Amino acid sequence: MTWDIWLIFFALGVLLPWRGRARLKTLLAMPRVGAMERIVLYASTIAFQWVIVAVVAWRAWVHGYTAGELGLTARDGTRLVVGSIIGAATIATFHWFNLRRVGRMPPNSRGSIQAIAECILPQSTMELLPFLALAITAGLCEEFLYRGFAMAVLTRLGVVAWVAVLVSSILFGLAHLYQGRGGLVSTMLVGIVLGIGRVVYGSLVPVIFWHAAVDIVAGIAGPRYLLKSSLNIVESIS
Repeated sequence: MTWDIWLIFFALGVLLPWRGRARLKTLLAMPRVGAMERIVLYASTIAFQWVIVAVVAWRAWVHGYTAGELGLTARDGTRLVVGSIIGAATIATFHWFNLRRVGRMPPNSRGSIQAIAECILPQSTMELLPFLALAITAGLCEEFLYRGFAMAVLTRLGVVAWVAVLVSSILFGLAHLYQGRGGLVSTMLVGIVLGIGRVVYGSLVPVIFWHAAVDIVAGIAGPRYLLKSSLNIVESIS
């Protein structure tokens, strides 16, 4: 791999995890995280992800990666639409019930997930809207980075598909290391599912929908089941 590709992988595997942990540590150290702090967090993360995607897409173009290699194709539209809808509905349902299961546990037994939820999950309709924008952005940007670019680079190097899926999933898990060990493992497992979907469909389209569905459910069901206080969003969706 060339120096710039190595630098991108270093950023994905080291710099982004470090940045995520540092930002969360700052939030957790605050006496109170208010609506404005969360909205700024969502907006800055959206901007940051699009900047990273722009840089990576530029280097991919310089090195001659095709749309097909990056998964930016949509052949067999009916199959992609069906796979996107069914997959998104399935993964969203599992995630919703998992959050409900965690919500039934005593707050002091939920570990770091409780503190993280209280810091970063939306707690009003005003916060929910930018959070949903972030969820869609994450689906687009992170899938391009991990299932698009990273898997394309590994495939071009001659790595077999299952290893490409595993390596990209490890990088994806590390990016969510701020959620703790449990978050690292669970995100890696989700990454493996997304990676398999990328290989099976030969496109990022379905996995973008699946990924966005996970984050959208987190923004709606997370506050409903994990936060102690009664929230405006809960009232609006009840």
